[in-house]
Amino acid sequence: MFQLGKTIVSEDIIDKDFVCNLSACKGACCIHGDAGAPLDNEETKILEDIYPKVKPYLRKEGVKAIEAQGVFVTSDDGDLETPLINNAECAYVIFDDKKTALCGIEEAYNQGDISWKKPVSCHLYPIRVKDYTEFSAVNYHKWQLCDDACTLGKELQVPVYKFVKEALIRKFGEDWYMELEKIAADKNR
Repeated sequence: MFQLGKTIVSEDIIDKDFVCNLSACKGACCIHGDAGAPLDNEETKILEDIYPKVKPYLRKEGVKAIEAQGVFVTSDDGDLETPLINNAECAYVIFDDKKTALCGIEEAYNQGDISWKKPVSCHLYPIRVKDYTEFSAVNYHKWQLCDDACTLGKELQVPVYKFVKEALIRKFGEDWYMELEKIAADKNR
């Protein structure tokens, strides 16, 4: 691990390779797991504001779950998350004609109906960020569901931090990312 500004960063984001392989996993990360996507306070307000524009893109099961639970939920641990459908997939999940899970929020964004892409935790995956009082921990999350993404990343030689560049800049800023690139370059010499 190394410190970068007010973050403690796992070296795995430099050392491990990753490129989402949706044709192989079919978006399993949005379907499996025991919780919805992590959210921060600001994102809950955004979800409340954009929900009317996102709703037309969602499946009826998703709309039903959101209207019963809210656009976000608070876990037993006090964490803010997206709601789930029957304790399974994210309520914002939609499927394409190949049965691949996609994000209804991102589809509304892609169609130009909203200006917010999706929760930053989804955009960052496989990186997970845990905020503490004095710093944020930036870690690589290894999940068997993503083995095909690791294989493809290795084949294409794309480290995790490069795969999620846009999301890291969104979360921490361009200066932070440029420093990360310098650290990675020094490490790989």
